[in-house]
This record gives sequence, structure tokens and C-alpha cells, in this order.
Amino acid sequence: MPVRRRIAAIVTEYRTNSHSEVIVGRLLGEFGYRPQVEIVSLYTDQVPSNDGSREMAVRYGLPLFPTIAEAIQLPAQDGGLHGVVIIGEHGNYPKDDLRRTQYPRRRFLEETLQAMDGIGLRVPVFSDKFLSWRIEDTLWMYGEIVWRGIPFMGGSAIPHTTHAPAFDGGKLQRAKEWLVLSFSREIEAYGYHALEVLQSLAERRPGGETGVKAITALEGEAVWRAMDGGEWPEELLLRALEVCRRTAEHPRLSREPPVLFIVEYLDGARGYVLQQHDLTPRWGFAFRDDQGEVVSSVCMSEDERPFSHFDILVRLIEQFMVTGREPFPKERVLVSSALINRAMESLSSRVRIETPELNIVYRP
Repeated sequence: MPVRRRIAAIVTEYRTNSHSEVIVGRLLGEFGYRPQVEIVSLYTDQVPSNDGSREMAVRYGLPLFPTIAEAIQLPAQDGGLHGVVIIGEHGNYPKDDLRRTQYPRRRFLEETLQAMDGIGLRVPVFSDKFLSWRIEDTLWMYGEIVWRGIPFMGGSAIPHTTHAPAFDGGKLQRAKEWLVLSFSREIEAYGYHALEVLQSLAERRPGGETGVKAITALEGEAVWRAMDGGEWPEELLLRALEVCRRTAEHPRLSREPPVLFIVEYLDGARGYVLQQHDLTPRWGFAFRDDQGEVVSSVCMSEDERPFSHFDILVRLIEQFMVTGREPFPKERVLVSSALINRAMESLSSRVRIETPELNIVYRP
């Protein structure tokens, strides 16, 4: 029987329904999942009253370590280490004046890299969701990964979900305009998912990704005034809503304040995210191809246990850890991370923000 790859897990907290549980739990064999790798160490930054890590560690004989360095270096020196899974999501962390949750993702990655540097280790690293809550840390993290040449995977499960209805992916190669629907009052956390979906669609346009020029965030009635002024396409909104929900009521009639992100690409393409609490039960989207045809679909995620859409993400993580090959360009994670960083800045300052840091080119 082949020896399974040995993985260290670095998380904010481990409790029921946290990202740590639904990802690391699967890698341990929970949720009916059959893992291909072995979790050999765990670091938890916080231990809340509903913590599940201690009981889980006893059940699986999993060593818990008080520092990230020990969680990486000790198993690496005693049996070897083949990858690191970082989950800086959930937990009790402060929010700043821009409504951004200050998750310690930069610290997690920085201490991980320092620990790896200390023993000359170079293994694949996965970091859940976007890189950091502020642009300076996002760019630093990406730069450190590229400089070291470490295989890297980030982001969430949502871009990898099944689309319903299914459509010809070739149509994305002729698209220049996309709109993604999002939900929840958590603008940063859920808006990121929508921007990540947007980027996973937009990068497949003719020529691939050629860079982002600017982003603008609007809130409240300013969103509908912009729609009336033709700054974003109501048609794509309505077409996306057709496949995302049953009610025919226009979201303009809702008492919930909407949030809109307008993404301007350097090649003239445009992307939009509309987020509103209870707008839709899932992320959905619509796009227009160069013939004027509109395609709309839904990202089939689950909002209740066992959150089966995480099966797809975890399988990708495992394949990445085993092969060292990035399943999609890490530039997608950089772009979507920087976009949510700049979107939250724009939402606070109420001005359009140019994004010269995203003058990058890549193909999916």
C-alpha cells in the first residue's frame, strides 16, 4: 500500500460547520469522505467554547501543537511533511472601520514560510479563500509565494461547483460582460465568493486575463440610480434572477440595501457583482457573448450539512498536495483577493479606485 502524503493543518478554529471542520474534517475521513492524504499535525489559533479540535485530536490520534513552527517542523523531521493546509476563516477576530474582518492569514502564511525556510522545506501550500483583508498584505503574500517558487492554491469551493443549468463553456471565450449575484449582509466574506466566480468566468475570455483597470463599489439607492443611468445592465440581473430564485419581485423593491461592484478590465470588458441579503439562495451569474446571446446559471452549493460542494474542493486540494501541480492559476487568487480588498476601500471612500497592481496577464 503506498504511503499517503503527510499534511500539516493550520487553522483559526475547529468547530462544527467551520471551514476547518468541513475541509480538514474531510481530510481526516469525516463526512463520508475517503482521503488520499494524512493529516499529521494541527495548530488552532483559537479554542472557543464550542471547540471540536481537542475531541477530534483524541479520536484520530492527531498531535496538536502550540505554534505553527512546531506543527510544521516537528512532523517534517519525524516522518516527513508533504504539504500545508491553511484555513484562516471563522473565529473571533476584530473588524475595522471598513467592515473588514482581520483574519490572520498573512501571519499564518508568514510563519509557515519561516518554518519551512528554517528546515529547507519546499512543499505545496493551500490557503482558504482570499489572501488577506488588506491590499498590502495580499500583495506581500503573493510576492513571497512567487519568489520562493512554492506551489500554491487558494480560494474557495464556489468556482468549482456544478453549474445548473449546464452550458457550453466555449461561450465564455466570446464573452465580454458578466454579472454575478450574491447574498448575505456580510459584504466582504460573501462578496469575495462572487468576485472569485466573476474572475473564474472572465479569465476565459478571448486572450485570457489581461489585467484590471479599476473597481467601483456602490451601496443603497446609488446602485439603482447607476442601473437607471445605464452604468450596469439590468438585463443581466433579470436573466440571472430567472435561474436563481422563484419570486419575480425586482430586488429594487426590497428593503435590504444592495451593494454593487463594477470591475473595469484593461481590455474594455466589464464585470459586476450585485449583493443583497436574501437576493438568492446561491451564487448565480449571467453573461453576454459577442453575438448578444445571454447565458445564465447557478453555482450549486449547499447551505446545510454535509456541504457536499466541499467534496470537490477537497479533492482538488488532495490532488494538488500529491502532484504539486496548481489546479488553476494562482493569479486568479491574487486578482480576486485584490478586488475584494479594493472593493471594501471603494465602499468606504465612495470613489472609484484604480488597480495598477492588477496589470497582469495570465491564461486559465
